[in-house]
Amino acid sequence: MTYTQKIIVLRFSAMGDVAMVAAVLQEFSEQNPAAELIMVSRPAFKPFFDHIPHLIFHPIQPKTIHKGIDGLYKLYQELRSYKPDAIADLHDNLRSRAISTFFRLTGTKIKRINKGRAEKKALTRTNNKIFKALRKTVERYADVFRELGFNVKLSHKINKSQQEIPANAQNLFANKATKKIGISPFAQHVYKVYALEKMEEVISSLNKVGHEIFIFGGGKAEQDIAEDWAKKYVNTHNLIGNFNLTEELAIISNLDIMLSMDSSGMHIASLVGVPVVSVWGPTHPYAGFLGYGQSESDCIQIDHPSRPNSIYGNKPCLCGVENCIDLIKPETIADKIKEKLNG
Repeated sequence: MTYTQKIIVLRFSAMGDVAMVAAVLQEFSEQNPAAELIMVSRPAFKPFFDHIPHLIFHPIQPKTIHKGIDGLYKLYQELRSYKPDAIADLHDNLRSRAISTFFRLTGTKIKRINKGRAEKKALTRTNNKIFKALRKTVERYADVFRELGFNVKLSHKINKSQQEIPANAQNLFANKATKKIGISPFAQHVYKVYALEKMEEVISSLNKVGHEIFIFGGGKAEQDIAEDWAKKYVNTHNLIGNFNLTEELAIISNLDIMLSMDSSGMHIASLVGVPVVSVWGPTHPYAGFLGYGQSESDCIQIDHPSRPNSIYGNKPCLCGVENCIDLIKPETIADKIKEKLNG
């Protein structure tokens, strides 16, 4: 097919943000079939884009061949071979700005995300906080393409895209009668993690009513915790370290619901159209990072004048002696999931 325009899209990390980009590009591609997209991101995130038509994935390897300014110039030379008409910078960091600058010098059109930094600062500051919902991050991504002259209308609906269960996970779905619940209890920043002993109470409550539980996300330390839960609770499965991202996406697409922190688990489930019950601490959905198509009514959080005090969850809670996320009762979370599963 001959494309009328080729757009290079830059978003290198983090996992949840890249998953949100994939949700936007899926709808962009459907609405603009004459445009070809060249998605530039870390190799690990390629599975997010495998099902998007009119898209080429180009990996950035910032720790090796694309390290430093010389490495970024090498990446620019690789990308220049696509002969792009425009650059959509959805990251706006030092690396993406360097790539954009190289292209700008050749006359290529550049548009960059408006992250709304001043609004976010007003939302999270301690004094004179302006507590209002900000523009959704996915709309900020879409705005970049609108500024490039494309029509993009986001549906803000989760679109169930059930995939075939991987062969090495078939045994996990042998019981067709049980409800399948994903739980993504970890996050990059500790302040966004619900206390693990309380999360175990949630697992115990769901386990008692016969639901099947799948634990996702994390490294070796998290894997050990999930393995411990899997041994203690029947029909509870640890997936950490046992499946690659492509397989995890397929497995998640076959779940009934996902329980997640404000973390990548929420965005990955959203990408394959699975409803999410999310738990929030010092961050808040008003900052614009709620999972694509998810409902704010499915966000579990407490009201407190000090919330939110962080956009990314990298700052401790300011709500008092006990962290705001730990003021949420385990039964509140379990009851919300049971309510959702019962329609």
